[in-house]
Amino acid sequence: MGNNKSTVTGKYIIGVGTGSFILAIIFSIVSETLTRKINSLYLSFTILILIILIGIIADVIGTAVTAATEAPFHARASKKVPGAQQGVALIRNADKVANIANDVIGDIAGTVSGALGISLVVQIITYQQNLDQLLLNILITGLIASLTVGGKAAGKRLAITRANEVIFTVGRLLAGLEKITGIKLGKKSRGPKYK
Repeated sequence: MGNNKSTVTGKYIIGVGTGSFILAIIFSIVSETLTRKINSLYLSFTILILIILIGIIADVIGTAVTAATEAPFHARASKKVPGAQQGVALIRNADKVANIANDVIGDIAGTVSGALGISLVVQIITYQQNLDQLLLNILITGLIASLTVGGKAAGKRLAITRANEVIFTVGRLLAGLEKITGIKLGKKSRGPKYK
């Protein structure tokens, strides 16, 4: 593991718990609205796949950040490579990053994909009223579960075998966002540096 020191504090736990509660309410409202408003099977299925992909990508990031090591990022940071400093910050806050990616984003993605699955069942039954709703529910639930679990299994393999590359890619994306917005997305770490 790249970092075995926890940066989680009581204040962080309360903050992430409150934030998760608010996000869950927002996404529940959004998914309920989507369930009622989307009338296109193609659009519903596309959104469902995107939500599942978001959950898988978040899981890859959450796993990779716990397996990545700081040393290669320091070499890049000394050469002012964009994304290296952000990579160091991600690794030094691995427990928080993993919690947000795996638990907060992952659980919300699971909830929303479940709601969209219900929307798909309702829409399919509307078009094909002779189908068995219970059987369709089981099949859609199975499809969502297999795509999510299978995708996360493949993602974990990537995250563990190429952890530094994954975190460097995320770091570069964060550096790009910082450059575009002018907003620093994370505090600079004060942990020890490699010489």
